[in-house]
Amino acid sequence: MKFLTITLISDTADPVTGAPTPTRERFRQVVSAALLAEELGFDGFGVGERHERPFLSSSPPVVLAHIAALTRRIRLYTAVTTLSLLDPVRAYEDYATLDHLSDGRLELMIGKGNGTAQRELFDVGPEDQWERNAEGYELFRRIWHEDKVTARPRFRPALTGAEVLPRPYRPTLRVWHGSATSRDSVDLAARHGDPLFSANVTHPIGPYAELIRHYRDRWAHYGHDPAHAVVGAGTAGFHTAATSQGAVAAYRPAFARYLALHRAQGLEPVFPTLEDFVERSSALIGSPQQVIEKVHRYHEEFGHTVLHLQAEPGGLGEAEHRASLELFQSQVAPVLRRSIPDPAFPPPPGA
Repeated sequence: MKFLTITLISDTADPVTGAPTPTRERFRQVVSAALLAEELGFDGFGVGERHERPFLSSSPPVVLAHIAALTRRIRLYTAVTTLSLLDPVRAYEDYATLDHLSDGRLELMIGKGNGTAQRELFDVGPEDQWERNAEGYELFRRIWHEDKVTARPRFRPALTGAEVLPRPYRPTLRVWHGSATSRDSVDLAARHGDPLFSANVTHPIGPYAELIRHYRDRWAHYGHDPAHAVVGAGTAGFHTAATSQGAVAAYRPAFARYLALHRAQGLEPVFPTLEDFVERSSALIGSPQQVIEKVHRYHEEFGHTVLHLQAEPGGLGEAEHRASLELFQSQVAPVLRRSIPDPAFPPPPGA
Protein backbone atom coordinates (compact mmCIF):
# COMPACT_ATOMS: atom_id res chain seq x y z
CA MET A 1 0.00 0.00 0.00
CA LYS A 2 1.10 3.56 -0.67
CA PHE A 3 0.37 6.65 1.43
CA LEU A 4 0.08 10.33 0.63
CA THR A 5 -0.78 13.43 2.56
CA ILE A 6 -2.93 16.12 0.97
CA THR A 7 -4.05 19.69 1.61
CA LEU A 8 -6.71 21.99 0.17
CA ILE A 9 -4.90 25.04 1.68
CA SER A 10 -7.88 26.28 3.66
CA ASP A 11 -7.81 29.99 4.55
CA THR A 12 -9.01 29.73 8.13
CA ALA A 13 -7.97 31.04 11.52
CA ASP A 14 -5.18 29.36 13.43
CA PRO A 15 -6.80 26.29 15.02
CA VAL A 16 -5.03 26.86 18.35
CA THR A 17 -4.96 30.65 18.81
CA GLY A 18 -7.97 31.67 16.70
CA ALA A 19 -5.92 34.41 15.00
CA PRO A 20 -6.10 34.82 11.20
CA THR A 21 -3.15 33.36 9.33
CA PRO A 22 -1.49 35.59 6.70
CA THR A 23 -1.67 34.09 3.23
CA ARG A 24 2.10 34.03 2.84
CA GLU A 25 2.35 32.06 6.09
CA ARG A 26 -0.29 29.57 4.92
CA PHE A 27 1.76 28.79 1.84
CA ARG A 28 4.87 28.43 4.00
CA GLN A 29 2.97 25.93 6.16
CA VAL A 30 1.99 23.92 3.08
CA VAL A 31 5.59 23.74 1.88
CA SER A 32 6.68 22.66 5.36
CA ALA A 33 4.02 19.92 5.33
CA ALA A 34 5.37 18.63 2.01
CA LEU A 35 8.95 18.58 3.30
CA LEU A 36 7.77 16.72 6.41
CA ALA A 37 5.94 14.16 4.28
CA GLU A 38 9.12 13.44 2.33
CA GLU A 39 11.23 13.36 5.50
CA LEU A 40 8.90 10.79 7.10
CA GLY A 41 8.80 8.55 4.04
CA PHE A 42 5.33 9.18 2.61
CA ASP A 43 4.96 8.25 -1.05
CA GLY A 44 3.16 11.37 -2.23
CA PHE A 45 1.99 14.88 -1.39
CA GLY A 46 -1.18 16.34 -2.91
CA VAL A 47 -2.55 19.85 -3.38
CA GLY A 48 -6.22 20.27 -4.19
CA GLU A 49 -7.70 22.84 -6.55
CA ARG A 50 -10.47 25.16 -5.40
CA HIS A 51 -11.56 28.57 -6.66
CA GLU A 52 -13.75 29.75 -3.80
CA ARG A 53 -13.69 30.46 -0.09
CA PRO A 54 -12.31 29.25 2.25
CA PHE A 55 -9.51 27.87 0.06
CA LEU A 56 -6.27 29.32 -1.33
CA SER A 57 -5.47 26.35 -3.58
CA SER A 58 -6.36 27.98 -6.91
CA SER A 59 -2.98 27.20 -8.52
CA PRO A 60 -1.73 23.68 -7.70
CA PRO A 61 0.92 23.59 -10.47
CA VAL A 62 2.64 26.67 -9.05
CA VAL A 63 2.63 25.29 -5.49
CA LEU A 64 3.77 21.84 -6.62
CA ALA A 65 6.54 23.30 -8.80
CA HIS A 66 7.94 25.09 -5.76
CA ILE A 67 7.73 21.89 -3.73
CA ALA A 68 9.38 19.97 -6.58
CA ALA A 69 12.40 22.27 -6.31
CA LEU A 70 12.76 21.50 -2.60
CA THR A 71 12.22 17.72 -2.68
CA ARG A 72 13.82 14.81 -4.46
CA ARG A 73 11.75 11.66 -4.00
CA ILE A 74 8.13 12.28 -3.08
CA ARG A 75 5.53 12.09 -5.85
CA LEU A 76 3.42 15.20 -6.44
CA TYR A 77 -0.36 14.84 -6.75
CA THR A 78 -3.14 17.19 -7.74
CA ALA A 79 -6.22 16.53 -5.66
CA VAL A 80 -8.04 17.29 -7.87
CA THR A 81 -7.40 19.25 -11.07
CA THR A 82 -10.82 20.65 -11.98
CA LEU A 83 -10.77 20.13 -15.73
CA SER A 84 -14.45 21.12 -16.01
CA LEU A 85 -13.34 24.71 -15.27
CA LEU A 86 -10.06 24.85 -17.19
CA ASP A 87 -8.89 25.19 -20.76
CA PRO A 88 -7.31 21.75 -21.33
CA VAL A 89 -4.61 23.25 -23.56
CA ARG A 90 -3.50 25.63 -20.80
CA ALA A 91 -3.76 22.87 -18.20
CA TYR A 92 -1.56 20.65 -20.35
CA GLU A 93 1.10 23.38 -20.63
CA ASP A 94 1.19 23.82 -16.85
CA TYR A 95 1.42 20.14 -16.04
CA ALA A 96 3.84 19.20 -18.82
CA THR A 97 6.12 21.91 -17.44
CA LEU A 98 5.70 20.52 -13.92
CA ASP A 99 6.47 17.03 -15.24
CA HIS A 100 9.90 18.30 -16.34
CA LEU A 101 10.59 20.36 -13.21
CA SER A 102 9.76 17.40 -10.97
CA ASP A 103 11.78 14.85 -13.00
CA GLY A 104 8.60 12.92 -13.77
CA ARG A 105 7.15 12.82 -10.25
CA LEU A 106 3.75 14.23 -11.26
CA GLU A 107 0.60 12.20 -10.54
CA LEU A 108 -2.40 13.99 -12.02
CA MET A 109 -5.79 13.51 -10.39
CA ILE A 110 -8.71 15.05 -12.26
CA GLY A 111 -12.34 15.73 -11.41
CA LYS A 112 -15.22 17.96 -12.38
CA GLY A 113 -15.04 19.90 -9.09
CA ASN A 114 -17.96 21.36 -7.20
CA GLY A 115 -19.15 24.57 -5.63
CA THR A 116 -21.45 27.25 -7.02
CA ALA A 117 -19.01 30.14 -6.56
CA GLN A 118 -16.24 28.59 -8.64
CA ARG A 119 -18.68 27.54 -11.38
CA GLU A 120 -19.92 31.12 -11.58
CA LEU A 121 -16.35 32.44 -11.62
CA PHE A 122 -15.63 30.38 -14.74
CA ASP A 123 -19.14 30.66 -16.23
CA VAL A 124 -19.72 26.91 -16.10
CA GLY A 125 -23.26 25.66 -15.54
CA PRO A 126 -24.12 22.56 -13.53
CA GLU A 127 -25.83 21.10 -16.59
CA ASP A 128 -22.65 20.91 -18.68
CA GLN A 129 -19.86 20.41 -16.12
CA TRP A 130 -19.75 16.64 -16.67
CA GLU A 131 -19.40 17.08 -20.43
CA ARG A 132 -16.73 19.73 -19.91
CA ASN A 133 -14.78 17.39 -17.64
CA ALA A 134 -14.92 14.52 -20.13
CA GLU A 135 -14.10 16.69 -23.15
CA GLY A 136 -11.29 18.45 -21.29
CA TYR A 137 -9.73 15.14 -20.34
CA GLU A 138 -10.04 13.66 -23.82
CA LEU A 139 -8.26 16.69 -25.30
CA PHE A 140 -5.66 16.86 -22.52
CA ARG A 141 -4.91 13.18 -23.09
CA ARG A 142 -4.52 13.64 -26.84
CA ILE A 143 -2.18 16.60 -26.43
CA TRP A 144 -0.02 14.60 -24.00
CA HIS A 145 0.37 11.74 -26.48
CA GLU A 146 0.34 13.50 -29.86
CA ASP A 147 2.87 16.00 -31.19
CA LYS A 148 0.22 17.84 -33.21
CA VAL A 149 -3.50 17.83 -32.56
CA THR A 150 -6.50 18.62 -34.72
CA ALA A 151 -9.79 18.75 -32.81
CA ARG A 152 -13.20 20.42 -32.85
CA PRO A 153 -14.16 20.56 -29.18
CA ARG A 154 -17.43 22.04 -28.01
CA PHE A 155 -16.17 24.14 -25.11
CA ARG A 156 -13.03 25.78 -26.51
CA PRO A 157 -11.80 26.99 -29.93
CA ALA A 158 -10.86 24.39 -32.54
CA LEU A 159 -7.29 23.15 -32.96
CA THR A 160 -5.75 22.55 -36.38
CA GLY A 161 -2.39 20.85 -36.39
CA ALA A 162 -1.71 22.51 -33.05
CA GLU A 163 1.73 21.92 -31.53
CA VAL A 164 1.52 22.49 -27.78
CA LEU A 165 4.80 22.97 -25.91
CA PRO A 166 6.68 21.82 -23.99
CA ARG A 167 6.36 18.19 -24.92
CA PRO A 168 6.12 16.16 -21.72
CA TYR A 169 9.06 14.65 -19.87
CA ARG A 170 7.32 11.25 -19.88
CA PRO A 171 5.47 9.94 -22.93
CA THR A 172 2.73 8.49 -20.69
CA LEU A 173 1.17 9.96 -17.57
CA ARG A 174 -0.84 8.13 -14.95
CA VAL A 175 -4.08 10.06 -14.45
CA TRP A 176 -6.31 9.32 -11.47
CA HIS A 177 -10.01 10.18 -11.60
CA GLY A 178 -11.28 11.61 -8.35
CA SER A 179 -14.92 10.93 -7.58
CA ALA A 180 -17.27 11.22 -4.62
CA THR A 181 -20.61 10.20 -6.11
CA SER A 182 -20.35 10.54 -9.88
CA ARG A 183 -20.85 7.52 -12.11
CA ASP A 184 -19.83 9.74 -15.03
CA SER A 185 -16.33 10.16 -13.60
CA VAL A 186 -16.13 6.45 -12.83
CA ASP A 187 -17.11 5.49 -16.37
CA LEU A 188 -14.56 7.91 -17.84
CA ALA A 189 -11.81 6.33 -15.70
CA ALA A 190 -12.81 2.78 -16.59
CA ARG A 191 -13.11 3.54 -20.30
CA HIS A 192 -9.50 4.78 -20.47
CA GLY A 193 -8.09 2.16 -18.11
CA ASP A 194 -7.20 4.81 -15.52
CA PRO A 195 -7.11 4.42 -11.72
CA LEU A 196 -9.92 5.74 -9.51
CA PHE A 197 -9.53 7.77 -6.31
CA SER A 198 -12.61 7.73 -4.10
CA ALA A 199 -13.16 10.87 -2.02
CA ASN A 200 -14.51 8.75 0.85
CA VAL A 201 -14.77 11.65 3.30
CA THR A 202 -18.38 12.85 3.63
CA HIS A 203 -20.56 9.78 4.17
CA PRO A 204 -20.36 6.29 5.69
CA ILE A 205 -18.79 3.57 3.60
CA GLY A 206 -21.89 2.42 1.65
CA PRO A 207 -22.12 4.84 -1.30
CA TYR A 208 -18.37 4.81 -1.86
CA ALA A 209 -18.20 1.01 -1.90
CA GLU A 210 -21.08 0.93 -4.37
CA LEU A 211 -19.33 3.40 -6.68
CA ILE A 212 -16.08 1.40 -6.58
CA ARG A 213 -17.98 -1.80 -7.44
CA HIS A 214 -19.47 0.06 -10.39
CA TYR A 215 -15.97 1.14 -11.46
CA ARG A 216 -14.77 -2.47 -11.45
CA ASP A 217 -17.86 -3.54 -13.42
CA ARG A 218 -17.27 -0.85 -16.04
CA TRP A 219 -13.54 -1.70 -16.11
CA ALA A 220 -14.40 -5.27 -17.08
CA HIS A 221 -17.06 -4.02 -19.52
CA TYR A 222 -14.38 -2.10 -21.43
CA GLY A 223 -12.23 -5.22 -21.69
CA HIS A 224 -9.47 -4.36 -19.21
CA ASP A 225 -7.70 -6.94 -17.06
CA PRO A 226 -9.37 -6.88 -13.59
CA ALA A 227 -5.93 -7.28 -11.99
CA HIS A 228 -4.98 -3.82 -13.26
CA ALA A 229 -7.94 -1.91 -11.76
CA VAL A 230 -6.36 0.38 -9.16
CA VAL A 231 -8.26 2.29 -6.46
CA GLY A 232 -7.22 4.92 -3.94
CA ALA A 233 -9.31 6.30 -1.08
CA GLY A 234 -9.36 9.32 1.18
CA THR A 235 -9.90 9.63 4.90
CA ALA A 236 -12.25 12.03 6.70
CA GLY A 237 -9.80 12.70 9.52
CA PHE A 238 -6.62 11.35 11.04
CA HIS A 239 -4.89 11.12 14.39
CA THR A 240 -3.15 8.18 15.97
CA ALA A 241 -1.66 8.00 19.44
CA ALA A 242 -0.40 5.31 21.78
CA THR A 243 -3.94 4.71 23.13
CA SER A 244 -7.37 5.11 21.63
CA GLN A 245 -8.44 7.33 24.53
CA GLY A 246 -5.49 9.64 23.96
CA ALA A 247 -6.13 9.83 20.21
CA VAL A 248 -9.82 10.69 20.63
CA ALA A 249 -9.15 13.28 23.33
CA ALA A 250 -6.48 14.98 21.22
CA TYR A 251 -8.73 15.04 18.15
CA ARG A 252 -11.71 16.65 19.92
CA PRO A 253 -10.68 20.27 19.04
CA ALA A 254 -10.31 19.27 15.39
CA PHE A 255 -13.79 17.75 15.40
CA ALA A 256 -15.19 20.92 16.98
CA ARG A 257 -13.69 22.80 14.04
CA TYR A 258 -15.37 20.33 11.66
CA LEU A 259 -18.76 21.03 13.26
CA ALA A 260 -18.19 24.80 13.20
CA LEU A 261 -17.41 24.69 9.48
CA HIS A 262 -20.66 22.84 8.83
CA ARG A 263 -22.63 25.37 10.88
CA ALA A 264 -21.00 28.27 9.03
CA GLN A 265 -22.09 26.74 5.71
CA GLY A 266 -25.60 26.00 6.94
CA LEU A 267 -25.07 22.25 6.62
CA GLU A 268 -26.24 19.47 8.89
CA PRO A 269 -23.23 17.28 9.78
CA VAL A 270 -23.51 13.65 8.73
CA PHE A 271 -21.65 12.62 11.90
CA PRO A 272 -23.02 14.77 14.75
CA THR A 273 -20.70 13.53 17.51
CA LEU A 274 -17.03 12.67 17.67
CA GLU A 275 -17.86 9.13 18.73
CA ASP A 276 -20.08 8.70 15.67
CA PHE A 277 -17.39 10.24 13.47
CA VAL A 278 -14.79 7.78 14.77
CA GLU A 279 -17.13 4.80 14.37
CA ARG A 280 -18.95 5.41 11.06
CA SER A 281 -16.77 7.73 8.98
CA SER A 282 -13.52 6.87 7.21
CA ALA A 283 -11.55 8.84 9.83
CA LEU A 284 -8.55 7.00 11.25
CA ILE A 285 -8.55 8.05 14.89
CA GLY A 286 -7.20 5.66 17.50
CA SER A 287 -4.24 3.53 18.45
CA PRO A 288 -2.00 2.12 15.69
CA GLN A 289 -3.73 -1.26 15.92
CA GLN A 290 -7.16 0.34 15.60
CA VAL A 291 -6.03 2.30 12.55
CA ILE A 292 -4.65 -0.87 10.94
CA GLU A 293 -7.90 -2.75 11.59
CA LYS A 294 -10.04 0.05 10.16
CA VAL A 295 -7.97 0.32 6.99
CA HIS A 296 -8.35 -3.43 6.53
CA ARG A 297 -12.15 -3.17 6.99
CA TYR A 298 -12.31 -0.54 4.27
CA HIS A 299 -9.95 -2.52 2.07
CA GLU A 300 -12.34 -5.48 2.22
CA GLU A 301 -14.98 -3.24 0.59
CA PHE A 302 -12.79 -1.12 -1.68
CA GLY A 303 -9.76 -3.21 -2.57
CA HIS A 304 -7.82 0.06 -2.48
CA THR A 305 -4.02 0.20 -2.44
CA VAL A 306 -3.44 3.95 -2.00
CA LEU A 307 -4.59 5.99 1.01
CA HIS A 308 -4.43 9.69 1.78
CA LEU A 309 -4.14 11.41 5.15
CA GLN A 310 -4.46 15.07 6.06
CA ALA A 311 -1.15 16.87 5.53
CA GLU A 312 -1.78 19.65 8.04
CA PRO A 313 -2.82 19.71 11.73
CA GLY A 314 -6.36 21.03 11.16
CA GLY A 315 -7.19 21.67 14.82
CA LEU A 316 -4.28 19.81 16.39
CA GLY A 317 -1.01 21.34 17.50
CA GLU A 318 1.88 21.03 15.06
CA ALA A 319 3.87 18.85 17.46
CA GLU A 320 0.86 16.55 18.01
CA HIS A 321 0.28 16.21 14.28
CA ARG A 322 3.95 15.45 13.58
CA ALA A 323 4.02 12.84 16.35
CA SER A 324 0.90 11.24 14.86
CA LEU A 325 2.44 11.06 11.38
CA GLU A 326 5.66 9.63 12.83
CA LEU A 327 3.70 6.97 14.71
CA PHE A 328 1.77 6.13 11.56
CA GLN A 329 4.96 5.65 9.57
CA SER A 330 6.70 3.60 12.25
CA GLN A 331 3.85 1.32 13.42
CA VAL A 332 1.00 1.47 10.89
CA ALA A 333 2.45 1.92 7.40
CA PRO A 334 4.91 -1.04 7.54
CA VAL A 335 2.10 -3.43 8.51
CA LEU A 336 -0.22 -2.18 5.76
CA ARG A 337 2.54 -2.21 3.15
CA ARG A 338 3.12 -5.89 3.88
CA SER A 339 -0.52 -6.95 4.08
CA ILE A 340 -1.88 -4.88 1.15
CA PRO A 341 0.67 -5.08 -1.68
CA ASP A 342 0.48 -2.78 -4.66
CA PRO A 343 -0.81 -4.36 -7.87
CA ALA A 344 1.43 -4.29 -10.90
CA PHE A 345 0.59 -1.52 -13.36
CA PRO A 346 0.41 -2.53 -17.01
CA PRO A 347 3.38 -1.37 -19.08
CA PRO A 348 2.88 1.85 -21.09
CA PRO A 349 2.01 1.47 -24.77
CA GLY A 350 5.05 0.60 -26.85
CA ALA A 351 7.17 -0.39 -23.88
